[in-house]
Amino acid sequence: MNSILLPHFEINPISERDGWRLCDFISANADYIKRYFPKTVAANLNPTLSNIFVLDKVSKFLSGKEYLFTLKEPEHRKIIGLVYLKELKRATKEAELAYCIAYPYKSKGFASLAVKAISEWGLTDQHLKQLRIIVHKSNIGSIKVAENCGYIWKETLLKEHTPPNEDPLDMELYVLKNER
Repeated sequence: MNSILLPHFEINPISERDGWRLCDFISANADYIKRYFPKTVAANLNPTLSNIFVLDKVSKFLSGKEYLFTLKEPEHRKIIGLVYLKELKRATKEAELAYCIAYPYKSKGFASLAVKAISEWGLTDQHLKQLRIIVHKSNIGSIKVAENCGYIWKETLLKEHTPPNEDPLDMELYVLKNER
């Protein structure tokens, strides 16, 4: 996949050159995103870890096991968000989408634009039939992103996610089906 250029940012597949930028993004936003992205935060606590993480994600991207995209502001190429297409089940043509945006960029529509673009790519280019977004009911911004992108609430998943140092949380499942 090539870059997708949008008015205020671009979407790119994770690149071997993204280690430092990703470390900076995680460092600046760790408190904000660690509840729902604890593994990503833990894997990017310093530049060395970030470079290892990036190489693993590039390898998974190239092999089609998982796709991680960066959202970058075009002037300084600073990472302002991430979108994962993960938990791919090729046999049933399903996958999960997960996303996070830097705090200063929230509520500006960037996450919705990115999720819409990656959802379309997953359904069209990856020939998936169903995409899932799993979100906590208190994460109103993420619910709005899912709904803005055509995802429909399906059910509550009991004890689906356990944030660091918390009890398991019930999560809401939103689904987008490829009707083509």
